Amino acid sequence: MKDSRGRVIDYMRVSVTNKCSMRCRYCISDNSKYDNNILSFDEITEICTVGAELGINKIKITGGEPLSREGTVRLISRIKAIKGIDSVTLTTNGLLLEKYAEEIYRAGTDSVNISLDSLDREKYKYITGCDSLDIVLRGIDKLYSYGIPIKINTVLMKGINDDMDTIELARDRHIDVRFIEMMPIGGGRNFGPILKNRLPNGRRLAERGNGPAVYYAVDGFKGRIGLISPVSAKFCSECNRIRLTVDGFLKGCLCYADGVDIKNEGDIKAAFERVIKNKPNEHCFENRDNITEKKDMNEIGG
Repeated sequence: MKDSRGRVIDYMRVSVTNKCSMRCRYCISDNSKYDNNILSFDEITEICTVGAELGINKIKITGGEPLSREGTVRLISRIKAIKGIDSVTLTTNGLLLEKYAEEIYRAGTDSVNISLDSLDREKYKYITGCDSLDIVLRGIDKLYSYGIPIKINTVLMKGINDDMDTIELARDRHIDVRFIEMMPIGGGRNFGPILKNRLPNGRRLAERGNGPAVYYAVDGFKGRIGLISPVSAKFCSECNRIRLTVDGFLKGCLCYADGVDIKNEGDIKAAFERVIKNKPNEHCFENRDNITEKKDMNEIGG
């Protein structure tokens, strides 16, 4: 389907839980809520099936921490089997990767995004509230051994991890490392946007994935380096996504609270059509007073 701006909407981020074992400073605030009135996997599968009939062909499974919900990897297999779905990917904090790596591989997962904000143990602990860097790195190693495409997501925080040390993960392995500009959502409201220009000399690539990353090939690195800058370089004109929250709220833009409660709507197809038709032209992260979304990222779906 196309929205009122003519953008083709073919990508949906699906949150399966709002719970997470980490407390990343830019994600979860002290006011964050956990909702137990969540969609069942049968309901999620039905919604994805209707979405596929309307042209949604790429699904991202997210959260909270999706692997903390029992059966999430089996859900990936179910969604992969839906006619019209071309790609199902997963985003995770990496804590359970070592446990589920083989299952993720056997489910046919197309790629995995891993949140990793520093290779320095103390910085990592400060950002996430969790002393588990070694566990995450072991999980990355195991997942990499199965040949699944991996993307590392690093959210930059001024004066904390803007040394961009996670770039080293792309040096000797075919792993993409993406540096993400802070967004004023959830705990991110406490930090200003920053996107450094400290990358080694590189060549901008034409390839793009499901999202807004701009990729570079850097001399001496096997993996690509990506930059995602939603505030300083708005990419709304190319936005192709909608979001399904864990409690069944379908929304067109991360910035605004607008959307449709599918459980109350009843007609799933009509809910998709309304959200896509009314998808905002652009976000307003550069003007915080106009942001209407007050929930944290774990409540919306990262």
